[in-house]
Amino acid sequence: MKILSIEHIAIAVESLKKGSNFWKDIMGLEFKKQEEIPNQGVIADIYKIKNSRIELIKEKSPNSPISKFLKKNGPGLHHVCFEIEDIEEAILELKSKNINIIGSSYNIGAEGYKIIFLHPSSTGGVLVELAQKV
Repeated sequence: MKILSIEHIAIAVESLKKGSNFWKDIMGLEFKKQEEIPNQGVIADIYKIKNSRIELIKEKSPNSPISKFLKKNGPGLHHVCFEIEDIEEAILELKSKNINIIGSSYNIGAEGYKIIFLHPSSTGGVLVELAQKV
């Protein structure tokens, strides 16, 4: 698997407006866009950094994974996403190494990326997302 960069860091928030107060107004990050990701039940505000992004993610539905995360942990760091060259190759490699992948195949995430999540039980406690630009 070839990792190209840290694609984004995702932060779960209860309010996108409150989250923007820090990331946009204090840190000075440029707001890129807001996007709904129906298959994950989230709304994401995407902020640009030179070669990466910060994504503030908020639940769209009360049964979404983000909703469950917020109820259990409160707002905060949700996952780190790495851009990779070939997601299908990465899935095969990770499965051969007994890495616990969430789901059986990739989904489509924000900005049309092919994505897959690696369970924290296989990554030292961190939810990791892998993304391939389409």
